[in-house]
Amino acid sequence: MEPITVVVHGALGRMGREVLNAVAKDPQLKPVGAVDKHPEGSTVALPDGSGSVPYSTNLEALLSNSRPMVLVDFTVAEATMQAVHTSVKHKVNVVIGTSGLSQKDLDEIDRLSKQNGVGVVVAPNFALGAVLMIHMAKIASKFFDYAEIVEMHHEKKVDAPSGTAIATAKGMAEARGKPFTVTLTLKETIPGSRGINVEGVVLHSVRSPGLVAHQEVILGGLGQTLTIRHDIISRECFIPGVLTAIKEVMNRRGLVYGLEKLLGI
Repeated sequence: MEPITVVVHGALGRMGREVLNAVAKDPQLKPVGAVDKHPEGSTVALPDGSGSVPYSTNLEALLSNSRPMVLVDFTVAEATMQAVHTSVKHKVNVVIGTSGLSQKDLDEIDRLSKQNGVGVVVAPNFALGAVLMIHMAKIASKFFDYAEIVEMHHEKKVDAPSGTAIATAKGMAEARGKPFTVTLTLKETIPGSRGINVEGVVLHSVRSPGLVAHQEVILGGLGQTLTIRHDIISRECFIPGVLTAIKEVMNRRGLVYGLEKLLGI
């Protein structure tokens, strides 16, 4: 069986390099191109030292020349949407790990992918532990009336709250069947100090060097709290989920939102 050919969009970023390295090592996959916004010559070396692949700042030109089966995107929301438009036009399936996509963006991705007969996987988080954290938070949501989320990331993360935190809050409220009860503060000395309310779940964001990606879901009831926490200490943890998505997207049409859909959770 021929390997699945892959182009990485955002290839010079931290996650892009991890993905290129993992794709090069997987016998079922083959990297055939890399795209980023920084001029770096006509090729880029694979992180595992196995060779190089064509490199360009022009996604349209690279897709035309390399003709991949799948594009993996780890960039920013604005660049992602442009990449989706370009990729589906070339009948290329897409795996997206970029956060910050709005519901309007997701609706457009679904429409474009169905219109062009390709699959698109969008995951707020590709770490298996994070997917299980959300799954367990949904189960617990049926038994608690109060919930808050503290998400903590490195200082260079471009968006807040994180896509994982928003997805967790929405999933919890959906599982519960109604919004959570919000604890009202009589006086907010500084506006916004109580965080952001999403379906009754209050979200708090921390950004600091030394962090990678961490999230606590705190559920409260009479005389007790339940805390569900997930910690990412290395970006390697995303790779099994990304590789699964690359292989599964080949069999999909339209948008698949969330890694849990591919794992049967």
